[in-house]
Amino acid sequence: MLEDGIEFCKDVEKLILEDIFDSYIDAVLHLCDDKGVEPFMAARLLSKPIKEKIKKEGQEVNLLPKKAKLPIKK
Repeated sequence: MLEDGIEFCKDVEKLILEDIFDSYIDAVLHLCDDKGVEPFMAARLLSKPIKEKIKKEGQEVNLLPKKAKLPIKK
């Protein structure tokens, strides 16, 4: 069973800080597997900073599209 969002986020950060996982995506998926919940349920508990880090990781490995940049010359 999932606890509150604050505890879930602390668990994710702990896995990263202790070098158990290198990515937030892997840490969240591990906790979901460990607690027996679907990732979409856990996504509701994630803080905005963790969601942003996951988004950045997803863009770096081409799981998510990168933001388009306009060719503006200075």
